[in-house]
Amino acid sequence: MRLTPSETDALIVIDVQNDFCPGGTLAVASGDDVVPVINRLQGHFANIVLTQDWHPADHTSFASGHPKKKPFDTVSVAYGDQTLWPDHCVQGTPGADFHPDLDRDHAQLVIRKGFRSAVDSYSAFFENDRTTPTGLTGYLRERGIDRVFLVGLATDVCVRFSAMDARNHGFDTVLILDGCRGLSDEAVNDALAAMKEAGVRVIESFAVTGLAV
Repeated sequence: MRLTPSETDALIVIDVQNDFCPGGTLAVASGDDVVPVINRLQGHFANIVLTQDWHPADHTSFASGHPKKKPFDTVSVAYGDQTLWPDHCVQGTPGADFHPDLDRDHAQLVIRKGFRSAVDSYSAFFENDRTTPTGLTGYLRERGIDRVFLVGLATDVCVRFSAMDARNHGFDTVLILDGCRGLSDEAVNDALAAMKEAGVRVIESFAVTGLAV
């Protein structure tokens, strides 16, 4: 069934940045494969939002700041458990830049997240303390948006958190699966199961563009 986006739909492009693509410090396998899919999709949407991880060099999620810890270990912080990551998407560095082939000309808003050193931010809507909003909900409401389509990196982390928050805030939420890549097959499968249970619809880009990948 073909889905034709309207003026009340928005495409949210999650963290398509150099550090999450091959060669980056926290690379998602084949992460750059999402770029042509997303570029094709953008021509079908009147409303487009990009998100961008934007960490200070001393960010609490960086394993380098925790003695005797290594990437993917877990530590306890003020808001709960925090996975530690390699240093990535540091403000003003090439790794934090959007992938050079990503079309950004049609985006009306860029949401930068994770810029507070003491709290991580996976979701496009809330930081990981679950109380600090990014402002995206209000923006979408003011624009009359009631349905969001999500693409980007990584399926099992920032895309998942964004989709779940979108549903929790009452948005009809659609995940475009071939416009996403994840850290592992197992984690992606777990994320998809959780999102579907929350009411997120999962489609392929063909349903929007009418074009095979």
